[in-house]
Amino acid sequence: MAAVGSGGSPAAAGPGAVSAGTLEPGTTTAGNVKHLVLFLHEAVLVQYVDTLKLAVPSLIYTLQNNLQYVAISNLPAATFQVTYQLKILTTALFSVLMLNRSLSRLQWASLLLLFTGVAIVQAQQAGGGSPRPLDQNPGAGLAAVVASCLSSGFAGVYFEKILKGSSGSVWLRNLQLGLFGTALGLVGLWWAEGTAVAHRGFFFGYTPAVWGVVLNQAFGGLLVAVVVKYADNILKGFATSLSIVLSTVASIRLFGFHVDPLFALGAGLVIGAVYLYSLPRGAAKAIASASASTSGPCTHQQPPGQPPPPQLSSHRGDVSTEPFLPKLLTKVKGS
Repeated sequence: MAAVGSGGSPAAAGPGAVSAGTLEPGTTTAGNVKHLVLFLHEAVLVQYVDTLKLAVPSLIYTLQNNLQYVAISNLPAATFQVTYQLKILTTALFSVLMLNRSLSRLQWASLLLLFTGVAIVQAQQAGGGSPRPLDQNPGAGLAAVVASCLSSGFAGVYFEKILKGSSGSVWLRNLQLGLFGTALGLVGLWWAEGTAVAHRGFFFGYTPAVWGVVLNQAFGGLLVAVVVKYADNILKGFATSLSIVLSTVASIRLFGFHVDPLFALGAGLVIGAVYLYSLPRGAAKAIASASASTSGPCTHQQPPGQPPPPQLSSHRGDVSTEPFLPKLLTKVKGS
């Protein structure tokens, strides 16, 4: 079986083997579309075992997208936007379990704060803090949001594990996800609405509002890639906080959503938790250093003839003195 090489090295010898450098999609032009087709055939069909690994997250992502529509149909937009931030909690938990990733104390505290804020918002929703349409079922909406957050966290961590464990590029993995997602979506459409589609056509009901949602989702996916490439975690945290504020304002203007003190408290806790969780490790170290420096240095008179006491290292990279970071020391050879 021929295999596509990585890093520009030639592929393994065999029938139809081509070099990865020749088939990289970034180098394709109108004159070498054939090379792109060969590359996709090699990467998607010939290496089918690698492709099948993407079936699991693709199925989960397809389920997650449908659950989001169920949730938004049964919850106010502002409540949905706040509750959906539970995906940060589920992603963190799956990262710890599946990737053996460590979280700082500040991040664990922010996750607890996040859960508390969401619980307060849901308590406000269950108490009937604001009027809602008769066809909305808050219980079904909450269940859909929780299931969507669980599926989002697992699929994201699973996809990250696949990316880190293989040499395939991100664009190829997204293509494989798209292929499975399209196939699974069409199967679900045929199962649920096959008769209606056969009689009315595939694009029946595609109003301008529906097309707007489709284009917004596509643009949002492209925008996420730009944010990941050019922005940092703090900016992503601010973007999430801004989305909560905008959703609340839009719900007030369009649907008569009422913001009471309980909802404001819960939303504020969620926004603060998102910001704290997005802080990089360096910022956490700065917070710890600032809190330590407020007490001031402790000095005393050393008796004559006595050696000076050992000085604690003030190196900012010494993680043993950082309360927010795991105590992982790296021993340097010869030290």
